[in-house]
Amino acid sequence: MSKVLVIGAGGVSSVCVHKMAMNAGIFSEIHLASRTKSKCDAIAASVKQRTGVDVATYEIDAEEVPALTRLIEQTGVKLVVNLALPYQDLPIMDACLAAGVDYLDTANYEPKDEAKFEYKWQWAYQDRFREKGLMALLGSGFDPGVTSVFAMWLKKHKLKTIRSLDILDCNGGDHGQAFATNFNPEINIREVTAPARHWLKGEWVETPAMTIRQQFDFEGVGPKNMYLMYHEELESLAKFLPELERGRFWMTFGDAYINHLTVLQNVGMTSIEPVNYQGKEIVPLQFLAAVLPKPETLGPTTKGKTNIGDIATGQALDGSGEKTFYIYNICDHEDAFHETGNQAISYTTGVPAMIGAAMMLTGAWKGEGVFNIEQLDPDPFMEMLNTQGLPWQVKELAGPVEF
Repeated sequence: MSKVLVIGAGGVSSVCVHKMAMNAGIFSEIHLASRTKSKCDAIAASVKQRTGVDVATYEIDAEEVPALTRLIEQTGVKLVVNLALPYQDLPIMDACLAAGVDYLDTANYEPKDEAKFEYKWQWAYQDRFREKGLMALLGSGFDPGVTSVFAMWLKKHKLKTIRSLDILDCNGGDHGQAFATNFNPEINIREVTAPARHWLKGEWVETPAMTIRQQFDFEGVGPKNMYLMYHEELESLAKFLPELERGRFWMTFGDAYINHLTVLQNVGMTSIEPVNYQGKEIVPLQFLAAVLPKPETLGPTTKGKTNIGDIATGQALDGSGEKTFYIYNICDHEDAFHETGNQAISYTTGVPAMIGAAMMLTGAWKGEGVFNIEQLDPDPFMEMLNTQGLPWQVKELAGPVEF
């Protein structure tokens, strides 16, 4: 049993904290902090009502390293679970080093002034964590996170090598809003509007955002248009699967979402360059995020399912030649809301954050330094997915994907 501090109070944090409370044998004390304490209090009240577990709450600016260090020391936690914004990864890692505790996150660091998703900033902490005998686990969400674990499970149990890997992220849910994002609007739109990149024969191939489209029939959802994007797990998977010839990431979007996003881009509302408005500097995308529906409010109205998984082709472990496997999870928005009060996009990230924390606190995963999730044994994580609301299935396909 161990004490844990969760930073951030959005939908993902709400799911993670609820699931921690449901696993009290692992998480003996849960502490929750964010810039807005009232959001923490609301999550704590829901957790108390649903599970009877008390959650201690605090107000903290995660970018204030000395204050965060004091809070970590005050709570006496063994692990900090960072579910705040990606801009805050580095100061939170600094505070963990200063306080001498382990660290976990779900998304890699990116600078505020540039939509650039790279692990180099966090990988640079390798020696500092190792020298202090501490562990930092990067990317313990769904994508990144489960999708990387899926790939490594296939590498361990089905494929000797992975020649090609396609990650397919489908949200077939309908929230009833004219336009809304299912996770933090600022991060979502920065991702979607950034140039697409995929890994091909040892180098990155860049294409304009949202220009390469394919249709795929997703089990539990149906046929959907999916778009080639860049996502951070491609960088780490290309590093830890050296035999990988092609790696791609696809995400589904409806026509209404694309139309709204196109208009917002055309009028400058997705820009991250500050503009002067009535004597004050504002960032258009941050203003847009402020007026869009909050993802954590979409749970009561969202219906439908998600389907997220990997299609991998490579040499079979049993020596039978090249094979292709599809491994995936289907999650129901209404089931996720019934259990935790949040829709499935928050659920599919918050549950793996809890499982990653459980792996570290129980010693199933341990090490000194900075680790991406695909460097660790996939089996205990995969077992816990099945018992914690994200069951997965794997099937052999007739051959490689044709797109």
